[in-house]
Amino acid sequence: MRELRGIPVSPGVAIGSAFVVEDQKRRIPKRAIAPADAPAELARLDSALRASIAELTAVRAHTKAELGDEAAKIFSFHIGMLADKSLTLPMRHAVENDLVTAEYAVFATLQALADRFAAFGEGAFKTKVDDVNDLAQRVLKHLVGESVSRLANIKQPAVVLSRDLTPSQAAAFNREHVLGFVTEAGGRTGHTGIFARALGIPAVVACKQATELATPGTPVIIDGESGAVILDPDLATLARYRKIRERDRLFRLKLDDLRELPCQTLDAVPIDLQGNIEFPEEIAQVLAAGGTGVGLYRTEYLYLAQDKEPTEEDHYQAYARCVGLLGGRPLTIRTMDLGADKYTQERADNPERNPMLGCRSIRYCLQNPGLFKRQLRAILRASALGPVRVMFPLVTTPEEFRRARFVLNEVIEDLRDEGVAVDANIKVGMMVEVPSAAICAEMFANQADFFSIGTNDLVQYTLAVDRTNEQVAGMYNPANPAVVALVRNTVRAASAGNIPVSCCGESAGELEYVMLLLGLGLRSLSASAPALPAVKRLVRSVTIEQCEQVVEKASRLDSDAAVSSYLRDATRKIIPEAFDGRSAE
Repeated sequence: MRELRGIPVSPGVAIGSAFVVEDQKRRIPKRAIAPADAPAELARLDSALRASIAELTAVRAHTKAELGDEAAKIFSFHIGMLADKSLTLPMRHAVENDLVTAEYAVFATLQALADRFAAFGEGAFKTKVDDVNDLAQRVLKHLVGESVSRLANIKQPAVVLSRDLTPSQAAAFNREHVLGFVTEAGGRTGHTGIFARALGIPAVVACKQATELATPGTPVIIDGESGAVILDPDLATLARYRKIRERDRLFRLKLDDLRELPCQTLDAVPIDLQGNIEFPEEIAQVLAAGGTGVGLYRTEYLYLAQDKEPTEEDHYQAYARCVGLLGGRPLTIRTMDLGADKYTQERADNPERNPMLGCRSIRYCLQNPGLFKRQLRAILRASALGPVRVMFPLVTTPEEFRRARFVLNEVIEDLRDEGVAVDANIKVGMMVEVPSAAICAEMFANQADFFSIGTNDLVQYTLAVDRTNEQVAGMYNPANPAVVALVRNTVRAASAGNIPVSCCGESAGELEYVMLLLGLGLRSLSASAPALPAVKRLVRSVTIEQCEQVVEKASRLDSDAAVSSYLRDATRKIIPEAFDGRSAE
């Protein structure tokens, strides 16, 4: 048994067999196989070698046509190596006799060859090292790529362990059989956590060496509450976590009883509880959890979950479906938050060195008006079907908001000229997720119809902490006094401007922050569907005065750790059953 630690990003306990997604860009760990699996591994090896030779043959032909015979010789050398039995037989021997995976056989054989070339120390041999490394990456791409594609075809319950998971990978896997995620990269509010919370399955990120130490098929426990990842647990540990999982299940069943009850505090203050979604299919979960609508529809997943750019009709069909599923309940659509992601950076002629501080979100939209207008047209067309609001992300200046609203008005006029029905009075709001917007919230309140506080980015930009960087993820804290001050200022400005304000960041669904947010004056929260029942349970168990006292006490503490500990303890006193499953052991 071995216990690893990471950052918990989605609560719950998962117990299942390990499904390891290898990364061909890193050292491939040595993994044993059963003798009966050797023929299948040899078939995988042969298939990868054939595919690599076919690729190289095509590349050689193209290079010869474009650059001549001399330039194409390098690829002839590569093809010759992969056809050379003195190189491929050791790979087969490793699989058959040493009983290792095909990817490790390729990695070890080619690494040994590269080391021999490197030992000569001459320039010509250094070039051969580069050739061998390039060849290794090509063959491993086919072998490791199989595990990525197999995510979509997992046939039995499994726990996925990966260096990282892209949105397209997470969106494509068999959701029925994936019990939970473990990744070595990432932070509290990255894509992996968002997907896991949306699906209601446990997840731990920033778990070092998880893929290196895990063996495919062995039992794994994920504790999405504490961040523990236990490889090959002993019987006592399995029994303990099964008991914890059962307690969690019973707690969730009790929460179901609250579904039809109003979300209001003990002193009868109503709290609007809505859901965050990435896909229309999640709306059923939001409504089943007691949500009154969708407070945040993250539309960038229309881009990130597929290889091609969505058309206007793709956008419209997704939004129209959301409106239909909501049946008259409100839908807040955030325009695409692209620019700091692999999707746009990989397509850029000159990728940005620091895209998080570059051309992302509303800046990206304003610099790509065709893309922006396509989405706005679809949103406006959907607005004729039911209550829709549009929200701009990462607004930093009033001028930026005015420019975005001007583009929206242009699109409204275009559609009306075409005779297309739209809601010409559609409400237009903005995310408050950078310090400049929170500090100047009074200025924005004169222009925006509503605010939605995005704590994910607000924490990141206020504390200078990359929320997806596992090395500093522990410093990411929504209860930091500076963040609290910015939230308080935003709420006050919204109140003075008589416009609605909500919080749609991940902290809105984390129980320990709910009383803090209510005490700061928020009366509308939007979170992932699985988090909503527990949030309602907490709301119905406190008074606003209690929440204000929590804010007052928290503001007197002088460290993030002390504030977090106090908030957790205060919440535990209200609903101990949400926390005590582990402490009771």
